[in-house]
Amino acid sequence: MLISIVAPCYNEEAVLDRFHEEVQKVAEELLPLGHDMEFVYVDDGSRDRTLAVLQRLADRDARVRYVSLSRNFGKEAALLAGLRHATGDCVVVMDADLQHPPALIRRMVELRAKGYDQVIARRTRTGDRLTRTLAARLYYRLVNRLVDVRLVDGVGDFRLLSRRVVDAVVNLTEYNRFSKGLFAWVGFPSTTFEYENAAREAGRSSWSMRGLLNYGLDGLLSFNNRPLRAALHLGMVLLLIAGLYTAWIVGAALVNGVQTPGYVTIITAVTGLAGVQMVMLGVIGEYTGRIYYEVKGRPHFLVKATNVERAKDLVP
Repeated sequence: MLISIVAPCYNEEAVLDRFHEEVQKVAEELLPLGHDMEFVYVDDGSRDRTLAVLQRLADRDARVRYVSLSRNFGKEAALLAGLRHATGDCVVVMDADLQHPPALIRRMVELRAKGYDQVIARRTRTGDRLTRTLAARLYYRLVNRLVDVRLVDGVGDFRLLSRRVVDAVVNLTEYNRFSKGLFAWVGFPSTTFEYENAAREAGRSSWSMRGLLNYGLDGLLSFNNRPLRAALHLGMVLLLIAGLYTAWIVGAALVNGVQTPGYVTIITAVTGLAGVQMVMLGVIGEYTGRIYYEVKGRPHFLVKATNVERAKDLVP
């Protein structure tokens, strides 16, 4: 069985050699068991010498296949590029910063032999800040009440996928991609095991708080239209409140005569309703923007350099 390792890379010059050594060790362990490997690295428009390192690795190891994108398209596009170029009977998706321990690949392969199409590694939050842990738990509790698929706290892209799962995910042509949700949406038999949280081997994470927030919003909006439905329900509630308040004002005027309304009440009501309107416009704008990108039909990525000979893979 041929196993493809797909690793998106962004400014990973400092850790790539170490990562490749580790996955090579796993490949040597699996070879006597009848499993061969290929290594598919995707350079997502790195600004350091990541591409040069990948080219050097490819010169030394014939199993290395690299794809360098023309600019930074984001991790989702890089992951899709790797899946499109992977030729294995199954694919292991993992980060190149060694936060996904390569030693767990063997366990994934063993579980795959039991018939699972997805073998998912779920990291514990050991060592995470308490605020980040609580925020993550709150996010997943909220998002699972809204989205059409179930997302599990600690489950990311680190997983083994059978060929039919890879083909199913690649054939989903939507532009706004949220891989964790797509993996859950395609289904197929799956199993999960836990592993201890690991620190980056070198370098710094490219994820900022703003990036994490936007990624969380992508997960929330990509698999449901409930925020739009909530906007409709909220509007109806506000309309009902406004009608009741109007009836109360008219009734008070008929009984007690016309009185000068309170300034604070008016300002509070106007400001509150304006804020609600802006939030609702923002929700509608998010969905409209996604429709806009889908309609344009642009490719998810463009390839700048690769050692893959198949011409059909050069254009997504």
